[in-house]
Amino acid sequence: MKEFKILAVIVALVAVTYYGIEPYAHHVMHPEPAPADYAFSDLKNVDTTLKGDVANGKVLVEANCIACHSIEKEGYPAMMSDSDAASSYGVVPPDLSSAGHLYQTNYLANFIFDPVTASNLKHKYPEGGAKVHPMPSYNWMAAQEIMDMVAYLQSIPKATYVSESEERRADFIDACGRCHSMAYAGISARTPGDVAKAYLGATPPDMSQYIKSRGRHYLENFINDPQRLLHGTGMPRVGLSEEAQTHVIDYMEEIGDAKKAEREDLGWKVMLYMLVFAVFALLWKKQIWRDIH
Repeated sequence: MKEFKILAVIVALVAVTYYGIEPYAHHVMHPEPAPADYAFSDLKNVDTTLKGDVANGKVLVEANCIACHSIEKEGYPAMMSDSDAASSYGVVPPDLSSAGHLYQTNYLANFIFDPVTASNLKHKYPEGGAKVHPMPSYNWMAAQEIMDMVAYLQSIPKATYVSESEERRADFIDACGRCHSMAYAGISARTPGDVAKAYLGATPPDMSQYIKSRGRHYLENFINDPQRLLHGTGMPRVGLSEEAQTHVIDYMEEIGDAKKAEREDLGWKVMLYMLVFAVFALLWKKQIWRDIH
């Protein structure tokens, strides 16, 4: 009987902790952030309902973008090596071949208009401050011209992949690989670590095990808007579409937590074993200490 009293005390303490302290800690001291906003509805500088003209967008992109950005699929190679580009801009400028498919339309248009506001980095690049964002604002452009550029970027054919895993890997590299490495997958950051540290304020972490240390739910909100979970961080709001962000997190899970399904399937078996073991332990205890009791 004594064992059941002890068990009751333990259950009561766990219940108080789980239903009393935990909710307060998680919902009052550290409230749940709003769900990820894949429409980036706070960005309203560009009228994205305008229909873009692909031909004019191509002309505008050629005139304004390819001096810094490569578009390999369209035959525009990078003007300099990754190390030289990183030294010049603070980070390697992305190849725009996949930009139209990787980034959400509203974000992409507003990023062209004002990169600092779109990426939510006003604290890092305040107006009139010493530091300026490596990409200039194109807020002098008409909304129609910006939407023409977006239309052209979205018209670039999406690459074909032999497997879903290959597509997820490609999206991870295009979205994250300029700053982050993933050693377990043989991916090295294109921007040298010391340059990235100077640009961001800290060395970007390797992503190999981040899915385990942070969890999927955290990453869904963090990638969508880092400032909501880590105010003051140097990581920009990336602006991925929901599909692209899902690909990125799926790939992080594939590499960093490949045994997840197997582990979850094993969980109930371990609990069943512990329950059976507890019953046998109780019976054994009663048998051994019967005379004393």
